[in-house]
Amino acid sequence: MNVTTPQIGTVPGRYWHHLDDGRIQCDVCPRFCKLKDGQRGLCFVRAREGDQVVLTTWGRSSGFCIDPIEKKPLNHFLPGTPILSFGTAGCNLTCKFCQNYEISKAREMDRLGSLATPEMIARTAKEYGCSAVAFTYNDPVIFLEYAVDVAQACREAGIRTVAVTAGYIGDKAREEFFRHMDAANVDLKGFTEDFYHKLCSAHLADVLETLKYLKHETGVWFELTNLVIPGENDSDAEFNEMTSWVAGELGPDVPIHFTAFHPDWKMMDHPRTPPTTLIRAREIAMKNGIRYAYVGNVHDKAGSSTFCHHCGHILIGRDWYQLSDWNLDANGACTHCGTHCAGVFQPRPGTWGPKRQPVRLVAPSAGSAPAS
Repeated sequence: MNVTTPQIGTVPGRYWHHLDDGRIQCDVCPRFCKLKDGQRGLCFVRAREGDQVVLTTWGRSSGFCIDPIEKKPLNHFLPGTPILSFGTAGCNLTCKFCQNYEISKAREMDRLGSLATPEMIARTAKEYGCSAVAFTYNDPVIFLEYAVDVAQACREAGIRTVAVTAGYIGDKAREEFFRHMDAANVDLKGFTEDFYHKLCSAHLADVLETLKYLKHETGVWFELTNLVIPGENDSDAEFNEMTSWVAGELGPDVPIHFTAFHPDWKMMDHPRTPPTTLIRAREIAMKNGIRYAYVGNVHDKAGSSTFCHHCGHILIGRDWYQLSDWNLDANGACTHCGTHCAGVFQPRPGTWGPKRQPVRLVAPSAGSAPAS
């Protein structure tokens, strides 16, 4: 059936085209799912209904929570501030190590019990004093129309937006999506095509194109996360190749977070990442010219803190998500030597700390929907 009236849950999608064989190809991500009427893409939330592709999760969320912004993780974007986080359901990758699989692999849309219009989300973020809204828990690429609508409402309210994404997105969709984002954390899951193909059913080259686009075509502040999995992407050679590429293609100021894996979903047979592996990855990154390399998911104050790349003075001390030292001036420069620290900083850090606060939004009235 044709969708004629947008409503909570289902809205017309963008970035698709008709094929000669009668199918419709979704162009939001490089998976390019080819759909017959009634079929869904691999992400499960984008579907063909009649003569178009629709998004089935507009205005529906798996829940809202206020987190420390460092949890995204973002260490150089408004440190210490609270961020309103939410996701929907589904994903366009099939990562066997997914640590949010109950959300990303959800197939029951009635799990999305939190109903929220973009205006409600922006208003809630402002009322709670949040610096930004984060699209996270599952990849916002697959709910692009909803994410863009929320980002526009947030911008009008003076709230920034953050995308936590794997960066697996098509060329045209990429331009619109990131045009509305202020910051992003991109999962660079590994640095071999074999890793992406075997464990994620994706391709490394498409992610690298997104990273180059972010660096050279946008003003979006972005940081990278590399989940280090023992026996899969934890060799010195891979750390060396990846960080050399980042330094050469993206520059030395893009922060990298090397985070610890814990057994989950379809990779329960792999051990946790030893802290020594993360420390080794960080050391290799810094030897290759990366100025801001971090370790995550383990307790390592030195590996979580920010240091001046010129004089070595500590700029931002971190103990888990609690900030301690703050040695940046109002312009984001080292108070010891005056060297600028890359990032987006306020004159003083936030004081949110490690708190995590679930938030319930009041459901919108029946029939509330975006303009088509």
